[in-house]
Amino acid sequence: MNNKQLSDLFRYAAIAGNILFVLWISFNAMDDGFKGTLVEKACGITLIMLLATNSFFLLRKQTAK
Repeated sequence: MNNKQLSDLFRYAAIAGNILFVLWISFNAMDDGFKGTLVEKACGITLIMLLATNSFFLLRKQTAK
């Protein structure tokens, strides 16, 4: 397995982990009936946005020249 294949494997594993974590956060929020303090809701939304942004940049796959 060369470096490109290993890099792609880690990239897709990170994206899958991000998706799984977003689903977990969403499930916990739904399970609690979206009851939480404003700080908890803001933290959850911010974390989901950061994970989505991370996945977006990983999918763009621009290489430095």
